[in-house]
Amino acid sequence: MASPAHDPGPALDKDGVRLTVDDAIATVTLTNPAKRNAQSPALWRALTEAGRLLPGSVRVVVLRAEGKSFSAGLDRQAFTPEGFDGEPSFIDLAQGGDAELDATITEYQEAFTWWRRSDILSIAAVQGHAIGAGFQLALACDLRVVADDVQFAMRETSLGLVPDLTGTHPLVSLVGYARALEICATGRFVMAEEAVNTGLANLAVPADQLDGAVHDLASAVLAAPRDAVIETKALLQGAVGRDYEAQRAAERAAQGRRLRDLAGLGE
Repeated sequence: MASPAHDPGPALDKDGVRLTVDDAIATVTLTNPAKRNAQSPALWRALTEAGRLLPGSVRVVVLRAEGKSFSAGLDRQAFTPEGFDGEPSFIDLAQGGDAELDATITEYQEAFTWWRRSDILSIAAVQGHAIGAGFQLALACDLRVVADDVQFAMRETSLGLVPDLTGTHPLVSLVGYARALEICATGRFVMAEEAVNTGLANLAVPADQLDGAVHDLASAVLAAPRDAVIETKALLQGAVGRDYEAQRAAERAAQGRRLRDLAGLGE
């Protein structure tokens, strides 16, 4: 009788984050449903570590969350004078120098930046509440598939803060300046239908079909040659910052690389 396949277990499992790798697909799961996957600096460091631990075989990274909510945003403990154990409170940060504050926020942002790396394609599977930092974490990914019960909201402004976890750039790119400003300034909920209609989400499905829809999307991405996907992603990412002629030139250069590779003439 054949021996059962060896399951190496998660590559990372700490501070509300679990990373598992299955050949070309990695899954990052938020694992604190009791607190609706509220976020903290420890969770952000774990997310950053998950990105650094990805093996080279990974082509698609799925971000998902246990429980009824994707993430209710920043853990409210951050707003208490005590803050989190071993972490500077918001009051401490406010009283520090500009350089220290900038360095701390830069560290926090690292948890949100690696999802758009050119060598991977990231997909957020979002159900229930995705508020504040939760909304920005979903925005950090390349694509978003949502359950029909999803509720996005950017609540930072109502707290006297601004969205600072890299969410403003993708939000404006997806829905436009005026709608992005209105969403942020009012803190209102964006539901599934609006999310799809405005380009905020690629697809909305019933909650019990969310995992299946994400798997189907990941499989479709994996069906294309890896280098072609990487080149196409880089080409599209750069389009916003280029004029028409510069984008034409970028297309020619990218296609030249692909043709040489296909002909066995690449470097």
